[in-house]
Amino acid sequence: MHDTIRVLSSRLLLGLAVSFCALWVATACGGSTETLTNVVTVTNVSTVTAAAPPPAVHDYARFQMPSHNVGCGIDSDVLRCDILSGLKPEPTEACELDWTGVVLDADSAGQPECAGDTVFDQSAPVLAYGETWSRDGLTCVSRQSGLECKNAAGHGFTLARESWSVS
Repeated sequence: MHDTIRVLSSRLLLGLAVSFCALWVATACGGSTETLTNVVTVTNVSTVTAAAPPPAVHDYARFQMPSHNVGCGIDSDVLRCDILSGLKPEPTEACELDWTGVVLDADSAGQPECAGDTVFDQSAPVLAYGETWSRDGLTCVSRQSGLECKNAAGHGFTLARESWSVS
């Protein structure tokens, strides 16, 4: 058993010696000791997007939509919005004049308006799409899909070329 250990120890020492010599010869005889280094560059890019400014809130007594088909006016805390193309579909109630648009006050639900005149004023300021009009507790938002107005009680109306509703 001692002879087996001695043989294994001798082989181990011989293997280490050969490896050491090979390494020494490689470096002493001009072998390469060059070290390669990879450089990785990381660049962080941040994009800052500023929020769009809030839309303007207007409070003039009359306004019209960009389509020039809907015009509104307020008098004695009652908002009336008329649509030149007429209410479609027409209300089922009888009207001896014309169904010109809708009216909304500060407390009640919107109602269709039967009238022989109009509040549409072609010289009124245009309430651009996305802008808000607010006065006397009534608020309207101009959208490409139509005009939406509400009072503080949550009642209101929508008015568009092909449809309208009151609540």
